[in-house]
Amino acid sequence: MNSNKIPIICIVGPTASGKTNLAIDIAKKTGSEIVSADSMQVYKEFNISTAKPTLKQMSEVRHHCIDIVSVRENFSVVKYISFAKKTIKDIFSRGKVPVLCGGTGLYIDSLIKNVPFEKGETNIFIRNKILKYMDENGTNYFFNKLKKIDPDSAKKININDCKRICRAIEFYYTNGYPIYRQTQNTLKSDSCYNVCKIGLSFKDRSILYDRINKRVDLMVQNRILDEVYSIKNIGDTAKFSIGYKEFLPFINGQGSLNECIGKLKMETRRYAKRQITWFKRDLGTRWFNVDEYENTQDLFIDVWKYIFNSGILN
Repeated sequence: MNSNKIPIICIVGPTASGKTNLAIDIAKKTGSEIVSADSMQVYKEFNISTAKPTLKQMSEVRHHCIDIVSVRENFSVVKYISFAKKTIKDIFSRGKVPVLCGGTGLYIDSLIKNVPFEKGETNIFIRNKILKYMDENGTNYFFNKLKKIDPDSAKKININDCKRICRAIEFYYTNGYPIYRQTQNTLKSDSCYNVCKIGLSFKDRSILYDRINKRVDLMVQNRILDEVYSIKNIGDTAKFSIGYKEFLPFINGQGSLNECIGKLKMETRRYAKRQITWFKRDLGTRWFNVDEYENTQDLFIDVWKYIFNSGILN
């Protein structure tokens, strides 16, 4: 391990895989603190829909990068990196190894791999126009347009990723060249972190999907609909959150509640599949299949052995 770099224990995996509980157990064992890497838990008003740690869990272990902005404000990966870097530095300065935990792959990779970001001009008028169209008609039209003007970026962006599609097109029409070229021309410096990366997965994918379905049912029992009703003047980045937009048809009288619940389950399963695809690309991650363990304690024992033997705590 490079002694000049800050050590980090990183827990990744799909939604409903048990990342939060594992991270809390690790933080308790090491006497450390957790840095969230969830693009929707940053919003104060999203609680039930984002499966935030409970008040009890946050009283047991200090959590960071949660509840830092309102849904009325726009948030970005650049803002997250700035916030997370300061937090990690502070935790380490107090003699603790930070535990980074979350399912937003873009946030995690951008932070620990020091991924560069474009610095081109922005155009709010173009951005709002694109987002309004996407909100009403979906992403297909602009994704196909992106494939024509910037095929390299299109290969790296998911067809459902409204924010990144919008930004790439906005960048092209504002600056006159593809965002991919700008990123390629940006010098990338070495990461300032030593990372012990642990992934939670499932040998039987149907078990994960069953956990997701049950989590959504629990959200409904916990009155997620009241949470959606209470949110007013939502910003462009927050309004695409899973757990919010799926209930709008019911609220607007365009669909039944059961249809919306079914839609939420389906979208969450799809999201989990995308998360797995993203995280599996990193060959440096040590994966643990949750469904191969009798209980979470046995899983923690094996994970802790791996962390201890990695030398990250030395």
